[in-house]
Amino acid sequence: MDWLTNINWHDGFSNGRFFWIEWHFWKVIGWLGNAVFFSRFFVQWYATEKKKRVVVPTSFWWLSLAGGLLLLSYALFYQRDSVFIFAYAFTWIPYIRNLVIHYRHEDAHLDCSGCGTPCPPNSNFCSACGAPLATSPSVAK
Repeated sequence: MDWLTNINWHDGFSNGRFFWIEWHFWKVIGWLGNAVFFSRFFVQWYATEKKKRVVVPTSFWWLSLAGGLLLLSYALFYQRDSVFIFAYAFTWIPYIRNLVIHYRHEDAHLDCSGCGTPCPPNSNFCSACGAPLATSPSVAK
């Protein structure tokens, strides 16, 4: 326990430091990016537990995009480290693509005229009430 008594506690909480981290604008952006990016795992975990099957909700992709862009800006404008920049330079591409696919699929759903339940594209009958569905909308291919 000698290491505990040898820690300079005052230095860790003075001169703009909190837990020995020197805080400024870009440090806050970096930590915020880490927090947002990390939070997406809790969102996915919660959605999976709620549905009792593996689910990747839309908010997962939004959090991935926001966290990745915050971390990329931190890497570009503060760290200026090529490895760190390259790690986040292209991650936004699959995040945006997955959001586009999600919203296209969501827009293609048919609403049942009998019960109002949204049904998957190309369905012939409502999964909730069994009523026949109208013709499917045109979906961009």
